[in-house]
Amino acid sequence: MKKVMMILFIGLVSFAVKAQDGKAEIEFKTEVIDYGEIAKGSDGVRQFEFKNTGDAPLVISRVYSSCGCTIPKKPEAPIGPGETGVIEVKYDTKRVGPIRKTITVTSNAASSPTMAIKIKGTVLSKSVLEN
Repeated sequence: MKKVMMILFIGLVSFAVKAQDGKAEIEFKTEVIDYGEIAKGSDGVRQFEFKNTGDAPLVISRVYSSCGCTIPKKPEAPIGPGETGVIEVKYDTKRVGPIRKTITVTSNAASSPTMAIKIKGTVLSKSVLEN
């Protein structure tokens, strides 16, 4: 009985080690989104597209912004190997002036578990746009 238990235990450990061989990798279509010049109060939602180029599921564990005026939204489900996903970012366009914000993405990607993606642009008041 002890031999059977030992064989089962070794088999289980081997399976667990084999399951950890795969590595997730994240590759963004672009790491900077340029809003350009946009009007005050216009749509501030943009999407960062990415792909899991690894051979294990990619889990985005945390996405946060450098300021409260930018609200990122991460995918809740793991992204399988070869699949694509989206991180949605909403900037508060009621603030007139330049946009220069960093969004930090934390995942289980083997080569880059923490990445910085950025948004930039300028929010113009409606009076500036009318001239």
